[in-house]
Amino acid sequence: MRDPHFQPAPLSDPIGEVLHMLRLTGTLYCRAEMTAPWGLMFPQLIDSMMFVIVTSGHGWLQMGNEAPQLVQQGGMVLLPHGTPYQLLSAPDVEAEPLFDVPVEKVSDRYEIMRHGGGGAVTRATAGVVQFDSVAAKRLVSLLPPVLRIDAWDSDDGNWLQSTLGLIAREASAMRPGGETVITRLADILVIQAIRAWLDTAPEANLGWLAALRDRQVGRALALIHRRPEQNWSVIELAREAGMSRSAFSARFTELVGQPAAQYLAQWRLHLARAQLLETRDPVGVVASRAGYQSEAAFGRAFKQLFGIAPGGVRKLAA
Repeated sequence: MRDPHFQPAPLSDPIGEVLHMLRLTGTLYCRAEMTAPWGLMFPQLIDSMMFVIVTSGHGWLQMGNEAPQLVQQGGMVLLPHGTPYQLLSAPDVEAEPLFDVPVEKVSDRYEIMRHGGGGAVTRATAGVVQFDSVAAKRLVSLLPPVLRIDAWDSDDGNWLQSTLGLIAREASAMRPGGETVITRLADILVIQAIRAWLDTAPEANLGWLAALRDRQVGRALALIHRRPEQNWSVIELAREAGMSRSAFSARFTELVGQPAAQYLAQWRLHLARAQLLETRDPVGVVASRAGYQSEAAFGRAFKQLFGIAPGGVRKLAA
């Protein structure tokens, strides 16, 4: 169901519209207080994004065989693909599996952890979040394995420092409703970290992201994302983009990597898959929304793209 307060971004800002779709579904937030020596091993989480914000002290981030990275107070690490990692008080400390460490449950989605050997204190806020939008998931799939933001080095340090300061104050006081404030602020930081990457990373100007930034092709993409149920033709999309059909088709394929009609068909199928997982609507109804006149034709196209029949996806959601 569409948010009644949703205000569509201007069609001249398709990147902004995709960012607006980054509505997070938080599965777990944790306020951790660790005393040296300490080490935590975070497992791989499929279809999830993990983050940790150091609100006081410091920690060392260890990913696989890579060299450990120091995360100072005011630093944030975002792992968009749920990659396993370790957070340590020192590079040579042994880590304990996260789920073996006792926690105090504040609510279904918020907990407090105290862990370590009694030495110097490090405090952090960590979380696991997911996205509920097909566009958002595509954007997240393009992000690098790790995004890091340092409040002291970033040009955007003011907003980061102030937001981190609010999180630190709420975490230390834990007044009534504090967990709600922390989770909302943490969600803002996740979005801001992605925005910072989009503004600065060279790879953010390639492929689908470059197409979103393109004034004409980006407008067509925004229309497809906003009204996927509409029976768009290439001629109509070209007209909306202010281009001839041939010029639009060539530019769309060059930037996106596939023709506009194929992109629209696959986009609808991705939306249909999300509906099969998240609703109990009959397969025929989902097929109709995806623009198919028959359930059989929908099933063939769906299986060709995902390698599984619509009914098989529905069973996964059961």
